[in-house]
Amino acid sequence: MRFRHPDGSVVHLAYCTNVHPAETLDGVLAQLGAHCEPVRRRLGVDRLGIGLWLAADAAHALDADPREVRRLRTELDRRGLEVVTLNGFPYRGFGAERVKYRVYAPDWAHPDRAAYTLALARVLTGLLPDDAAEGSISTLPLAWRTDYDAANAVRAHAALTELAGRLDDLAEATGRSVRVALEPEPGCVVETTRDCIAPLTAIAHERVGVCVDTCHLATSFEDPRAAVGALSRARIPVVKAQLSAALHAEHPSRPEVREALAAFAEPRFLHQTRSETVSGLHGTDDLGEALTGDALPGTAPWRAHFHMPLHAAPPAPLTATLGVLGEALTALVGGAQPLTRHLEVETYTWQALPPRLRPRDADQLADGIAAELGTARDLLTDLGLKELP
Repeated sequence: MRFRHPDGSVVHLAYCTNVHPAETLDGVLAQLGAHCEPVRRRLGVDRLGIGLWLAADAAHALDADPREVRRLRTELDRRGLEVVTLNGFPYRGFGAERVKYRVYAPDWAHPDRAAYTLALARVLTGLLPDDAAEGSISTLPLAWRTDYDAANAVRAHAALTELAGRLDDLAEATGRSVRVALEPEPGCVVETTRDCIAPLTAIAHERVGVCVDTCHLATSFEDPRAAVGALSRARIPVVKAQLSAALHAEHPSRPEVREALAAFAEPRFLHQTRSETVSGLHGTDDLGEALTGDALPGTAPWRAHFHMPLHAAPPAPLTATLGVLGEALTALVGGAQPLTRHLEVETYTWQALPPRLRPRDADQLADGIAAELGTARDLLTDLGLKELP
């Protein structure tokens, strides 16, 4: 979906396909017909943007064979789909029964991460619509915080600096610009937007910036306007934004609230949980730890890194951080000029929701994703953007 900003530029809205992960190219091609095209039809649009997730094996297979890239591009066109952004955070195995900490490997200190990201960039130059100005790739925020020492930091900095130069070379060779965005996430080396300023300033290259994920922003209790303002003052490019909402518990000490939260403590994904008091931010690596231990105070609200469907708040007594999403969108695209032109709805947790909230089949999943995109569309048009045919 495309929108005209009041300044005349085009803002792209997509949804991320890591919600139905596929490890192979054949799997990716199958998901276009089974999932993506049905979402487009429900929205009643001729063209739907998807934030494609390509696992490492699929990315390298495409990179090695331009014919396969053309086959994928042809299938996208045939089904009324377009790709301007890729999710390069999960390397592989995102559909596994237990993902948890495995999603952070390999990190930016390991050469496989750079090789994967560069392969994605080369593939993306072959998938971009002819009239798209540039492509974007969101990626791991350096590494998970544990076992990341000074030597790893040096290797990660060198890898990203070299990547920036390789992206320059790619743009010169293909005429297609691709930028990469570190995605701050609770528990990682770069946990907040503030944490990304120093490493990105050290790289100081326009092709490496930040991806603002509004669920992660909310989980860390960041103020959206202050966060975006700090990035602007530091001249850190916002390459991409992921539109998502976190799980919020206003009164976590109450038994009924604990019971409601426990339904979201599931074994597949990591749900970092945070609480903010006058003494600062307190956190656990997972929601289950917060519920069984005393790491978090019960006197202040809790937020959990559980991507909630944008159109459907969780049942009371829990809520979702849609207000943070709205404020972030206002700061990012509500001004005289958009600070980013790539927006991606990223609710990958549909099948991790409590059983009574999960879609029962592919049709219900398509209904939910279409409803989420409809909510995002409404937020954008309320800010003065106009949907393009």
